Formats: sequence, structure tokens, C-alpha cells
Amino acid sequence: LALTLISDEALVIINFLSIIFLGVSIGLGLPSCLSFFADLTSIESRGLISGIVWSSIGGTMLLFAFLMSIFTLQESIVFLALWRLLGSFAFIFLTKGSFENPIVQESLSYLDIIRKKDMLLYLLPWIVFSIVNFAETPILEKVFGTETFTFIGLIGYAIIGVTAIIGGLTADFLGRKRVVILGFMMVGIEYAALSAFYNLPSIAYLFMVFDGITWGLFFPVFFMTVWGDLGEQYAKEKYYALGGLPFLLANFASILVRPYVEVIPPSAAFSFAAFFLFLAVVPLMYAPETLPERVIRERELKRYIEKAKRIKEKYS
Repeated sequence: LALTLISDEALVIINFLSIIFLGVSIGLGLPSCLSFFADLTSIESRGLISGIVWSSIGGTMLLFAFLMSIFTLQESIVFLALWRLLGSFAFIFLTKGSFENPIVQESLSYLDIIRKKDMLLYLLPWIVFSIVNFAETPILEKVFGTETFTFIGLIGYAIIGVTAIIGGLTADFLGRKRVVILGFMMVGIEYAALSAFYNLPSIAYLFMVFDGITWGLFFPVFFMTVWGDLGEQYAKEKYYALGGLPFLLANFASILVRPYVEVIPPSAAFSFAAFFLFLAVVPLMYAPETLPERVIRERELKRYIEKAKRIKEKYS
């Protein structure tokens, strides 16, 4: 709220401090928040609940974009401050002491977590995707134009709102690994198509759909579910911190690429991205499924029984 009363000259300092405080709050608060989410959800339904969360986020982002377009800067700041304050009240009631039978979980060191083979097999592809995603952003903005690229981002939130639930539900039934591999295949095809047809106006629609679906799969599964699954028997803050770090730090790739965007051929950049995204699937082929095999088999058996009943009723 105080930002509405501050002069333009002071906004530079305010922006600098805001970046610092935002970084600290995300770096310290987000892993704990996601760990708390994982502790409150069962591994059998974590994907669906994550999908519902990200579907809500997608819808909320569209609403915010609409409101920001009709509000003034001061009104937008006041609205966001009130929204943030409203969200903060939830933490008054959300404490780990609210568990009926709180369990003290072992906290592994970052080094111990990194040494785990299953963690590395999921983390390495996520690092590759994060770097490629942000490194290609300035080039995509140049190819599509700033206005079109912004529009694609907004429509992407709408697609995320739909596909996040589907992706989360699929991850609970078929497993996280299949959903993640599907996401990598889609984004790889997306960049392969861009490398050949980036100068066609219609390619923007293909990119918009594929990119929205990919994020609809990755946000609930890769961002919220997999790290909680891998740390199921342990304190999960460090798992989520390591899982979120590549995505946050990869923003610097965009900063490094932007000064050279005029001299980088889009076709070469997109081909480079497609190659490494398809290559990133290789570790996932050897990664273990984080959803227990028992859960997958039980649900497959349940679907088989229901199908058999329908066939019996049809011919009886």
C-alpha cells in the first residue's frame, strides 16, 4: 500500500528492495510451503490436488491480467496488496501442529539428496528444460513480436487451467514418469516445428497450444509432485529447494542471451533446443516411477473389473 504514496524517484530503490525481499521470500518460504503441501496430501492423490492448485492459478492469472488492464498503477498496487494480505491470513490456521499425529522426519543434507540416483535422474532433465526454456525466451519474443508473445503467455494460462487437472489426474493413474516424458516429447516437437517453420504466422498457434499443454503437465507434476514423492520418507524442504532452484536460477539464461538475440539465427536456436530437450528424455527412461507400483496396479485392476462388468451387462 505504501507504494502508492512514493515518488517516481524512489521507485528504483523500492524495485531493488522488492527484488531482494521477493527472492528471499521465495527461496525460504516456497520450499517450506510446498513441503507442507506434500505432508498434507497422500501420494495417491498428490497429482490431482496439484493439478487443481495450478488450474486455480491459471484462472487467477487471467483474472489479474484483466483487472490490471482496467486499473491504474496505484489501484493495481492496492488490489495486489489486499490480495496478498488476504492470503496471509490462511497461514494463521495452517501450522504443522494441526496434525493429529505429527511425525518427526529425518532431514537429509543437500549432498545426500544429490547423491541419490533417482533424484539426479529427475533433476538433470528439469535443469535442461529450465535452461532451454529461459534461453529461448528472448528469441521467441523476437520471432513472434512482443505483443503476440505476451498474448501467447496469457492464453497459455487458460490452457494450463484446463490441462493441469488432466495432467495431475493422469499422473495419479498412470504414473508421474509417463506424464513427464510426454511433456518433454511435446516441447521437443514444439521446438522442432519452430526450427523449420518459425517464419509462418500460423506457427504461433501451434506453439501456444503445445507450450500451454506442456506447462499444464510440468507445473503440477514436476514442480509440486515429483519432489514430494522422492522425499516421501524424509523432511521435504530440501527436496523442493533443489527442485525449484534450476527453474529460478535459469532466468539468468534469458539475461545472457538477450544481448545477442539479433545475431542468433532462430532456426539454429530452435534446433539446438529441440536436440537437448529430446536428449533430456534419456535419464527419464532410467528413472524409477515415484508413484508406488501397488497404486498403479490396483487402479488398473479396478478399471479392468469395471470394464468386465460393463461387457457382462451388455451381453447378459
